Amino acid sequence: MPPANRILAVVGMRAEAALLPPGMRVVVSGGDPRRLVALLDAAPDDIAALLSFGIAGGLDPALGCGDLVACTRVRGRGGAYAADPAWTHAIAQRCGARLGMIAGAAAVVGEPARKRALRTATGALVVDLETEAAAAFAARRGLPFTALRAVADTAEDLLPRAAAQGLTADGRPAAGRVALALLRHPKELPALLTIAKRSRFALQALALASRRLAGELSPA
Repeated sequence: MPPANRILAVVGMRAEAALLPPGMRVVVSGGDPRRLVALLDAAPDDIAALLSFGIAGGLDPALGCGDLVACTRVRGRGGAYAADPAWTHAIAQRCGARLGMIAGAAAVVGEPARKRALRTATGALVVDLETEAAAAFAARRGLPFTALRAVADTAEDLLPRAAAQGLTADGRPAAGRVALALLRHPKELPALLTIAKRSRFALQALALASRRLAGELSPA
């Protein structure tokens, strides 16, 4: 299996990157799939595997905040891509993740009705902004790929508009932009606080999973 420094992890936030094993190389998208494509195109040639890692939005109503999903396939506008089955099953077995499809999206899917429609269209368990780009890059390079995601907002949670302003380009909290969004929509504050709490809970689930996984983050 490749050493950790030959695995490229793809995340949206710095807070997710901080949970990964020391030495693993990380690309932080800042929640921007188009920026992520450019960052991946500049990745070094010695990368041996791709891991998408972080929080996600729930699509399956059976999933609660903090539940883990290990990707079997990812489906988005660019097509569908299979994850490495042995690596995925090893991760799922070690950390208790549910196996299933992940949907890729070009922007935040925040309304329950849109989540239900995406679930119907794809059969996916969760949706995120990074996994599709990571899978497509791995396919172009002929590299093994998988994803581990923790549910933050559930299928019935409504993401406030201010949440879409939450990150800087380098994946750090964009407090100023969020504050401005709340000035325009002050009634969103309770929902934003709820989502922030659930995101922290999902990150805690990822932290525990990362500790449990140890060597399983490297594909066989």
